[in-house]
Amino acid sequence: MSYELKCANESDISKLIDYELKTILEYADSLSENETNEINDYVKNNVKDKLSKYKIICNDNNKIGCVLITDNNDGISLDEIYLEENYRNKGIGTDIIEKLISENDIVYLWVYKLNAKAISLYKKLGFEIIEETESRYYMKYSR
Repeated sequence: MSYELKCANESDISKLIDYELKTILEYADSLSENETNEINDYVKNNVKDKLSKYKIICNDNNKIGCVLITDNNDGISLDEIYLEENYRNKGIGTDIIEKLISENDIVYLWVYKLNAKAISLYKKLGFEIIEETESRYYMKYSR
């Protein structure tokens, strides 16, 4: 399936917040109301602060997801990749990640342990778990 990446702008903020919250809340397990409120506040501020680093994933001019790439000490971080449900499993996310690892020697990412499908993909692409928390793995791709 074809797609293109477009720079995010102010009009995308609410959609980006929605995407980021869906990613977190889909795989975050048993959050208290206080934790949920903290996440909401964090996401709202984070999206606005990093707006210039977000790319909107588009298919036929429809906004279908987003990707956030940030600099890391010795590489880059894939901080967010989100695709709307009916655009998943069509190779878009895989293609985006394959391009990232072909253009960068080191790529980091965090993934929720409950997201088995993503973990499987990342391992298949050469990422290794280098750290873990109770709920997430920190993974690294190194060429």
